[in-house]
Amino acid sequence: MTQETTPAPAARCFGDGDELYAAYHDTEWGHPVHGEAELLERIALEGFQSGLSWLTILRKRDAFREVFGGFEPEHVAAMTPDDVERLLGDARIVRNRAKIEATIGNGRAVLALHDSGRTLDELFWSFAPPPRAERVATWQDVPAATDESKALAKALKKEGFRFFGPTTAYAAMQACGLVDDHLATCPVVARPSAA
Repeated sequence: MTQETTPAPAARCFGDGDELYAAYHDTEWGHPVHGEAELLERIALEGFQSGLSWLTILRKRDAFREVFGGFEPEHVAAMTPDDVERLLGDARIVRNRAKIEATIGNGRAVLALHDSGRTLDELFWSFAPPPRAERVATWQDVPAATDESKALAKALKKEGFRFFGPTTAYAAMQACGLVDDHLATCPVVARPSAA
């Protein structure tokens, strides 16, 4: 008599073992993100994440949203040096002067785009590459940066955005659904694979 075994469930791309991280993977990462505040938030949080774990940022995300006024560009752009000092004393967020000042500068860059008749949404999404023919098999197959992320970082830098290089740009492209890097074995897929 042969004993049947149930195969172990496939692991998520990331997030197994932490409820918050798993929920982010399952319901947000790789799903399309549109909107000025929504994209400004992702750009800011990817910048704050530099050198830290994404889980650290997720745990502080509600506080970031509170102190930056929901990342509404008008609110962020209006922040003053006094606000920077106040935020440097707020242990609920990552207290890094360069990252805080970059976020405020990025809010102003969004408003400058608006003044020129453009939007962050249009600019950001103009760098979406065509979908992959097949899903990646392992994390080793996922690039740290691509031609598109390099071009996006360069375009945003030209518009006055800071703390957003090609690697950070690619992470934002993954998070915002411009690319779908859920692994082929991932049980949670944001979108069906391209044919």
